[in-house]
Amino acid sequence: MTPQTMRAAVLYDVNDVRIEERPVPELRDGELLVRTMASGICSGDVMGWYIARKAPLVLGHEPAGIVAAVTGDCALSVGDRVFVHHHAPCFECRACTRGDYVQCATWRATRLEPGGIAEYFRVSRENQRDTLPLPANVPFRDASLVEPLACVVKSLRRSGARKGDRLYVIGLGVMGLLHVLAAGALGAEVFASDFIEQRRAIAQRNGATVFPPDDVDRVLPGGADVVICGPGTAPAMKAACAAAAGGGTVVMFTPFPPEVPIALDPTRFYFGDLRLVASYSCGPDDTREALALIERGVVTAERVDAALISLDDVPRAYRELAESRIVKPIVCFE
Repeated sequence: MTPQTMRAAVLYDVNDVRIEERPVPELRDGELLVRTMASGICSGDVMGWYIARKAPLVLGHEPAGIVAAVTGDCALSVGDRVFVHHHAPCFECRACTRGDYVQCATWRATRLEPGGIAEYFRVSRENQRDTLPLPANVPFRDASLVEPLACVVKSLRRSGARKGDRLYVIGLGVMGLLHVLAAGALGAEVFASDFIEQRRAIAQRNGATVFPPDDVDRVLPGGADVVICGPGTAPAMKAACAAAAGGGTVVMFTPFPPEVPIALDPTRFYFGDLRLVASYSCGPDDTREALALIERGVVTAERVDAALISLDDVPRAYRELAESRIVKPIVCFE
């Protein structure tokens, strides 16, 4: 029997996250109710300028769980283990026919109710277009990495990274570490830097050549074919552009605050034949590829040094993530 109320992590401000009682969402025809089993706290959710404009909100958009209730005609059944993407496209508009799913109006309008870090959430008909059954061998904690890993899959695809490329990852939070793992699976030669020694150690265990950011000229004197700029800061972007080899590509993986301009050396960009590409979120093709990588064991919660926490730990873990004291909190409801 599904309860009438549930607990959820609610963000009112970056310094105000509370665990509250909320009603369990009611279903309309053709919808699912999913019992959350694991859901990560996104590193984007600790960017103050970005998250404050969305508050108040129930945190979480990386859930994996078990279908608890179904109404009407659905492809899934009660008891099915699933990953659910918080956005899903229409597959019919011009953006979708071009594969630009994140530009689809339906993709941008869809969401999970009330959010992923709650004991239950509602999945609309539209969101079921990017809801994936989980293989039996994939633990929920690993499945909660499908969405962030899918963003990385898209980033690497947009970068044009290929086997044998020298690929340099700047910043080794969870998204940087996922880039290390996914780029290694592509066959790239992976280099990575971060000011935090413990994060460099995680990347090194996962096959990257690591170094402090100030050592880039010594380690990569000829530059990298692909540079992933993880931090959304002007100094990081300047360093990324300086580290790109001639003919190389720089990926802007994280947005800047609206008031911060991107300053580039136009002479270097033009005569270096460089490319700057942005990579925002992910679509259904990316989530499927991400789940395949997780099923193969290329990416696991353990390999990115995830901290497995309870719902009551969310306010503390949110602060520690914002202060770079932990890499990836995953809320486990099991």
